[in-house]
Amino acid sequence: MSASEVTAEATVVHVNLRDTQSMLEEGVIASLELNKVDYAVERNKSLRARYYFGIIFLIMNLVAWFFRDYGQSVLLPFIHYIKVCGNEGDDCFHSLGVLRVSLGCYIFFLVMFLTTVKTRKLCEHQNLWHSGWWEVKSVLLLVSMALPFFFPSELVQIYGEIARIGAGIFLLLQLVSVIHFITWWNKYWTPDEERKQRCSLGLFLSTMFYVASISGIVYLYTSYASRTSCSLNIFFITWTVILLAAMMVISLNSKVNRGLLSSGIMASYVVFLCWNAIRSEPATIRCETKNQEKGNSSWITILGFLIAIFAIVMAAFSTGIDSKCFQFSKNKVEHEDDIPYSYGFFHMVFSLGAMYFAMLFISWDLNSSARKWSIDVGWISTWVKVINEWFAATIYIWMLISPVVRHNRVMDNDGTVQETADSVMA
Repeated sequence: MSASEVTAEATVVHVNLRDTQSMLEEGVIASLELNKVDYAVERNKSLRARYYFGIIFLIMNLVAWFFRDYGQSVLLPFIHYIKVCGNEGDDCFHSLGVLRVSLGCYIFFLVMFLTTVKTRKLCEHQNLWHSGWWEVKSVLLLVSMALPFFFPSELVQIYGEIARIGAGIFLLLQLVSVIHFITWWNKYWTPDEERKQRCSLGLFLSTMFYVASISGIVYLYTSYASRTSCSLNIFFITWTVILLAAMMVISLNSKVNRGLLSSGIMASYVVFLCWNAIRSEPATIRCETKNQEKGNSSWITILGFLIAIFAIVMAAFSTGIDSKCFQFSKNKVEHEDDIPYSYGFFHMVFSLGAMYFAMLFISWDLNSSARKWSIDVGWISTWVKVINEWFAATIYIWMLISPVVRHNRVMDNDGTVQETADSVMA
């Protein structure tokens, strides 16, 4: 074989190898692009699944309301085997009906929590179960809702006692989520050199929130504490004013220096909680200047009830998708195939939310018989909301002063170490 033939053959081999390598590279790139498309599709399915679970939760709220207000007249003749308390079950049929629906909702989301809690990647089978298989999950939901109606009333009462604790945990998670949002909002509108408009708009928002807070305080005093006999309302509102002043002073302290925006938003939220607590007082002793309770079926009552229902659903939904603010490690690297939110935490929040809406429908009283179209009314509900307000303000104040406390502690430790080193050197 001549040298020219050898050279030509080598050239052909080199060209073939180069073509093969390029084909392999194109295949790898095409595979990666296909995986990206698959990840995008799975991510969109996962994000849509949140709304489906939210709709399920809303339906469960409406079913619980139906059992409380109309279940006795519609369903009681067909379910004689359910043992309830009082004269022919009249005393606590309402609360037990709500608790049974809540227990069914809790079982459904508990099963979803246990089957998805370890999901980390979009390619895992748990992700497919979370985002799909809706026919199977519909059967699971129906079984979960029917099962509590075969439980004895004593077991349902025990669940009601546990539900009080679960509802309290839900309120705590909701507070942390709200405060996390306020912190993010404050950082977003913090003035910087590149965006001067943020500074002016942030100042405008701070002013608006404080004006709203002060207006709310004036409204509370004039509407619910106009007489000296309304001593409890006067105490609630006055203590709210003290909390507002404390938050503002601490925020403007030179060592804290958090500005007025976050404290203004928190002030408005605390005033809203105070108003909501006073509105939960029994209507006969609410100390209103004008009696607004004209009828159980007035459009104001119905509208307020529907708004409360949607508020419960939105609270569970927004807290469930806000799992990042509850992570202990903030340095976790996110990858393309990671799930967009924590499925386990999402379903856990909804299971606690099932306990929460049960407590609202029965006003935290397991033997209550609430009025139609009412929600979360009674002295127990009032004190739960008042304590929730005080706890929210306490968490926020601690969030403001905790960096200063930790810094002072570190400085003290450094000073002690330095003094020990100096004594050893001497």
